[in-house]
Amino acid sequence: MADHYEVLGVSRDASPDEIKKAYRRLARELHPDVNPGEEASERFKLVTHAYDVLSDPEQRQRYDLGGDGSPFGGGGGFGGFGDIFETFFGAAGGRPGRPRSRRERGQDALVRVTLSLADVVFGVHRDIEVDTAVLCETCGGDCCQPGTQPVTCDICHGSGQVQRTVRSLLGNVVTSQPCTACQGYGTTIPYPCASCQGQGRVRARRTVSVDIPGGVENGLRLQLPGSGEVGPAGGPNGDLYLEVTVSNDEVFSRDGDDLLATLEVSMPDAILGAHTTIASLDGDVELEVRAGIQSGDVLTIKGRGITPLRGGGRGDLRVAVQVVTPTRLDAKERALIEDFAKKTKAPAPKLAQFHQGMFSKLRDRFRS
Repeated sequence: MADHYEVLGVSRDASPDEIKKAYRRLARELHPDVNPGEEASERFKLVTHAYDVLSDPEQRQRYDLGGDGSPFGGGGGFGGFGDIFETFFGAAGGRPGRPRSRRERGQDALVRVTLSLADVVFGVHRDIEVDTAVLCETCGGDCCQPGTQPVTCDICHGSGQVQRTVRSLLGNVVTSQPCTACQGYGTTIPYPCASCQGQGRVRARRTVSVDIPGGVENGLRLQLPGSGEVGPAGGPNGDLYLEVTVSNDEVFSRDGDDLLATLEVSMPDAILGAHTTIASLDGDVELEVRAGIQSGDVLTIKGRGITPLRGGGRGDLRVAVQVVTPTRLDAKERALIEDFAKKTKAPAPKLAQFHQGMFSKLRDRFRS
């Protein structure tokens, strides 16, 4: 019997996360929908069974101690006498073998969804089209043509296992192996459903409705339990994962739970002050530009940012000011500026004392 760790290609001290990653990689490679063929199908079944055992802490512990199909106790020593007895003598030793169930859990699915920044701020409802496996409507997951049913395998007589005798140092030993006639199910399907070819499921597109909360970030994966592929023979659904991609906004950028924007202010408004209206993702907002404002100053509008995914109040909208200096002046405008400069007796340009606060404002302004 193949060792579960070898089947998944992991070490005996592999973490649960390593086991899960190995299983997903092999399942994608060997899935019958991707890699049809008897050899790939058999390997897929081995991989699925190995993962079922090693992903469950209690089953894995029994397996490591020599039980539940572990060959001679795996790497963790021998189990009880009954486990050793069954390893050598199989079902003939007084513990009848159990056939495999055709019903298996479906595969998980991954769908990427693109959101706008406004979707991130407020959350959004989406109806997502998913190409997946769904329950066969013709047979309802029974895998058989309507009016028929599976029949007991005439080779293993419903046990899912066959026995053979081998010679060893202990004498003749009876061992049990999965029945090749029924693949260990204990039954065969003489008249498989024509719609699903006896799989109990078919490929189709279906719509999944989901409410995506506000505050999600680029690359975040949301799990929707039970919304993945239906399993073979109508087995339970896997999970659906939504991977979020946030598109860039032309005006706003994100800094944690805050939104950032830049406001261009004319030189007269910067000198005299002004009231203006800006368009936020919530709608228009009144904003006061105080007299004497400087480039790099930041105006904060409370509660107009992003709703945190973890809960709590919304972040802020921070607006960095950029004073726009005119580049084209006619003669009259130039004369007015020159007269203003003479009256104010503005000093010649020179280096000012290093001011950390100014650089902090600029850093906040351009951070995304």
